[in-house]
Order: sequence, then structure tokens, then C-alpha cells
Amino acid sequence: MEKLRLWQRLGDIAEGRKTLGENMPVLAYRLFQYAIKDVLEADYSPDKAKEIFKKAGHAAGIEFAENNLHLEGDFDYFIVNLTEILKDLKMGYLHIEKSDMETMHFVLTVSEDLDCSGLPVTDDTVCDYDEGFLSGILEKYTGHPFDVKEIDCWASGDRTCRFEAKKV
Repeated sequence: MEKLRLWQRLGDIAEGRKTLGENMPVLAYRLFQYAIKDVLEADYSPDKAKEIFKKAGHAAGIEFAENNLHLEGDFDYFIVNLTEILKDLKMGYLHIEKSDMETMHFVLTVSEDLDCSGLPVTDDTVCDYDEGFLSGILEKYTGHPFDVKEIDCWASGDRTCRFEAKKV
């Protein structure tokens, strides 16, 4: 049997969860995410766990963009579409602080995100999955790979996550 693509493996959630529905608390998502991260850090290393989360986020970002976003049109249209979908899915509030289409350099924020909003301050950035997710989305839209780094995080004491995205 042929292996299903990532998006296909998500299944028909509405069919499978007729009573409970598609939504669940952020608590359940974070418990899943941080349990996996703890196991990866223990079995490999914190750096390897970050690398794996970033790669997984990238794969998810590609699939998310292919299956949810309008990838045609100018950058402003793309960003409005992305912003609305992230808000509608309650994944966070996206805001573009800086964009340079010539150099493909962007600074963006995501507030009330799934991964860290409300975490205790640890002086560390923790949104490794989001780095990959955003790089995958930008790559799918532009056709170019991106390096996305979180430069501010709720866990580092800021009240929004800020990411710098640069074309590789």
C-alpha cells in the first residue's frame, strides 16, 4: 500500500469526531508537544530536538500552505490570507513588521501562539516548530528556501514571538 502524504494522513476529523468536534484545548497540544520534546532531548540532545522540531514544522508548513492558502497573487494578498487563516484556526495573530521582497527578508510576529504564550520565563526561545512552520509556508509561496529564527519569545520574557526570515 502506498504511504499517504502528510495532509492525507490527518484523515476526516469531522467524520471521526462527530460529537467532540475538531477543536481541543491548547493544553492538550502543548502536553503532546513538550512530552515529545522532552523524550527527544533525553534520547539525543536539546540541539537535536530543536532540529527535529524545526524539520517537522517545515514539513507541516509546506502541507499547510498547499492545502489552505491562496498561493497566487501578490505578497500583501498572501499575508492577509495567511493572517486570517491563522486567526480562524486560533493558531495566533500574525503581524508583519518588516518586509523586503527584493532581498526576501522579513520580520514578523505571532501573538497568542500555540507553543509558548503563557509559559514561564526561562530566558530561552522555544518556538522551534514555528520556525520551521513559517519557513515552509514562505518557501511554498516564494519558491525559495528560508531560514527562520525566533529572536523574541514569550519564554524569553517578551509578550509576542518575533521571527526573522531570510531567503537562503
